[in-house]
Amino acid sequence: MRSLSGLVRLVTFVSFTLVGACALAAAAEGGYHLLKKYPFGAAAGSTREYFDYITVDSSARRVYLSHGTEIKVLNADTGALIGNITGLKQDHGVAIAQEFGRGFITDGGQGKVIIFDLKTLKVIGEAKADDDADCVAYDPASKRVFVMEGDPHKATVIDAKSGSVVGTIEMGGAPEFAVADGRGTVYANLESTNEVVAIDSHTLKIKSRWPVAPAGGPTALAMDTEHRRLFSAGREPQMLVVMDADSGKVIQSFPISGGVDAAAYEPATGMIFASTRDGMIHIFHEDSPEKFRPVQTVKTEYGAKTMGLDTKTHNVFVDTADFGPPATSAAGRPGARRAAVPGTFRVLVYGR
Repeated sequence: MRSLSGLVRLVTFVSFTLVGACALAAAAEGGYHLLKKYPFGAAAGSTREYFDYITVDSSARRVYLSHGTEIKVLNADTGALIGNITGLKQDHGVAIAQEFGRGFITDGGQGKVIIFDLKTLKVIGEAKADDDADCVAYDPASKRVFVMEGDPHKATVIDAKSGSVVGTIEMGGAPEFAVADGRGTVYANLESTNEVVAIDSHTLKIKSRWPVAPAGGPTALAMDTEHRRLFSAGREPQMLVVMDADSGKVIQSFPISGGVDAAAYEPATGMIFASTRDGMIHIFHEDSPEKFRPVQTVKTEYGAKTMGLDTKTHNVFVDTADFGPPATSAAGRPGARRAAVPGTFRVLVYGR
């Protein structure tokens, strides 16, 4: 009987130890909270408040903020303003090609890509794109910049070294976010057709089209390049899906809040992030390439739908502004859209 009692006590001790270890592991994965807040004034030359993609260059310790008519460049550690790239009409995204010392800004209002020097932040050229030039991604395998153009259902491709347009791609739908796998394939969400497409970055041909169901209206996209997993997040229905990047098979899916606009994957921790207009950062963990699970949902602020991940500090940057009440329709019913208040733009930094 004493032996049995001892065994029971041992099993109980081990169980509590394992539970405690799991709880500590979960706490280490979660625990994201607001660390810093950086307020900024109105964008140069603009009478309205507009913001879009956030690009974090972790190695250079810079954060590029799309802010309507300008790109604000911040110190990733202090939030200090390093510089402004101005004279834009309605900018969206920034892509970095470190090997050429160049950055590329999409200006959908002008249908252009603005090229700037990474050291000086001075504009050194431009390339013609199409209307609604939106997301932009650099593909190191082909050394090309891929510009997603939503309304024309196209993509413009630019040689990163010369800054010249080398081709266009008919996408067959409205492209949103794009990611490169570093092996010669660029993936893009097609919001209007509920698909992810795979593009050969050398031939500029679409190799595959895959449905994102049970998600719909896909906007945000991220990738685990090592394990060949895509993370596509949609608005209608509001879901994040995990897909095999070679077959298009949906492995798992998770509900998220409304208005998702950005996603990120962190190789060092296996964490996946998705930020939404409703003011949430949904965090998931890759336990294995076949198993994913929710870790934490962080409450941010309304409108904080765009996001950038600093892979050095593991911090997440989102931005937002104050918003007025929902607009009223001609029939007197409140709508879904709320206008941002000029001069209230701010950056929020979340970490552990």
